Amino acid sequence: MPESRTHDGLRAASSGDDGLFGARWRRLVPVVFVTYSLAYLDRSNYSLGAAGGLTKSLHISSSMAGLLGGLFFAGYFLFQIPAAHYAENRSVRRLVFWCVLAWGVFASAQGAIPWLWLLMVDRLLLGVVEAAIIPAMLIFLLHWFRQEERGRANTFLILGNPVTVLWMSAISGYLIGWTSWRWMFLIEGLPAIVWAFVFRAVVQDSPAEATWLDDADRRALERDLDAAQRELPAVRGYLDAFRTRNVAVLSVQYALWSIGVYGFVFWLPTIIKAGSKHGIGSTGALSAVPYAFAVVAMILLSTVSDRSGKRSRFVWPPLLLGAAAFYASYAVGSGHFWVSYALLVVAGFAMYAPYGPYFALVPEFLPQNVAGAAMALINSAGALGGFAGTYVVGWLTGVSTGVAFLFMAASQLLAAAAMLLVRDRPHADEDWDATDLGSLAPGRQPVEDGRPVLANEERGRIKAQDRLS
Repeated sequence: MPESRTHDGLRAASSGDDGLFGARWRRLVPVVFVTYSLAYLDRSNYSLGAAGGLTKSLHISSSMAGLLGGLFFAGYFLFQIPAAHYAENRSVRRLVFWCVLAWGVFASAQGAIPWLWLLMVDRLLLGVVEAAIIPAMLIFLLHWFRQEERGRANTFLILGNPVTVLWMSAISGYLIGWTSWRWMFLIEGLPAIVWAFVFRAVVQDSPAEATWLDDADRRALERDLDAAQRELPAVRGYLDAFRTRNVAVLSVQYALWSIGVYGFVFWLPTIIKAGSKHGIGSTGALSAVPYAFAVVAMILLSTVSDRSGKRSRFVWPPLLLGAAAFYASYAVGSGHFWVSYALLVVAGFAMYAPYGPYFALVPEFLPQNVAGAAMALINSAGALGGFAGTYVVGWLTGVSTGVAFLFMAASQLLAAAAMLLVRDRPHADEDWDATDLGSLAPGRQPVEDGRPVLANEERGRIKAQDRLS
């Protein structure tokens, strides 16, 4: 099979499955997109429920409403790394099936619970079962897509976030208006229960199990994935990976980034409703606009990042733009709602734009045996930022919307600055920096728990045999 050489020395096989319309893209990308879309629906419709009557019906203060939103992230934080370990060493398919099924139940239950304490427990458990989704899906994409494809593949996964908020903000607002906030939760939790069975029927854990993939394409894919792994340094286990400079910096950076993102997602409807004096239906529609721009920005940025092979340089500039937009919105003040709203639209799409390149970065400096857990650690730090974003921004909104904007602006500015400390994957002819990854040489076979880590192809076959038996 003819091969070309990318800028960084990685082989790119000329396969009939290459491109956005190949078999892998047609079958797997819609599945991961829908899965994360439903996850984001069932975690984020809380913000519209809170604005649409939940807080009033249950007599919840602004700070307590922020705590309820933030409790999700407590469970989400605790189970990231265990989920990543199970997904990498056992089965993404099995893990995601049970988690999707459970979160559909917990999400619907939010509309039926009459007591505050039980709603707090439900939000915590919803975070626990949704903790698996991002690490499991990122690991899944590692098993199926080459390095030069991952920025786009990750983007189509994360697009489930802004696309869901886009239609959720419009539909959920009107759904509350037509029925009630309770029925909105009940109705919107049901699709996840159905989707769990669809996911289990369509997905396989690795190319070795995929009867629908052409044999030549499967062999080329497995060969390319294994070749990319051999160019990475060996990292013995999770602790060594967690201690690398890049992982430490990215963990702090993602926590700061998530403060702005989740503060924005959870409190934008409340901010718009207070400033515009519109009803819940129009508030939902106005809340959807930033996410429409975010979809376009995410696709464009990830495409350019994949072509260039660079990642961090496509992350910090949009975050800096988001910080500037938040500050400008504060400076304009509540007396000029539409100008302030336009700046919030800019802040929203700027914060979302870098996700694809960002999550493609870790597997380019860490091998597969630890990359999933490292991404889970980083996402766990994001959960802490998400808790701060929902709780602190909610509390500050009760004090002053302007102060809340300043808080989100500061978080994005620091997140942009932290990215300048992250080193992209070096070219094939460069040495690895010992301060980044220790004294580990490229090309050594990764070792975990004292045993060599198997290549993708062999690992996939053994996993398949284990499931059949």
